[in-house]
Amino acid sequence: MSNNGRRPFDVLDGSKGGNVLVKLKGYAGNTTVSGELQAFDKHLNVWLENASVKTEDGTTQYGKLFLRGDNVLFVSPE
Repeated sequence: MSNNGRRPFDVLDGSKGGNVLVKLKGYAGNTTVSGELQAFDKHLNVWLENASVKTEDGTTQYGKLFLRGDNVLFVSPE
């Protein structure tokens, strides 16, 4: 498998303006956060627009959402 010289942050940088899925540490079940990636840094602090948090109980909509990198388990482009 070739990565064409791309690094993980290159993939995220290419996802700016697009939707990403974020899984947070310490949340049981299928709790995920999704939204339009605006910015991130080397600590994986993430700024999302039009964000939503999906839990087993339902979905909560947020406008802007900042996720602290210490809590991020993974980020995946959608």
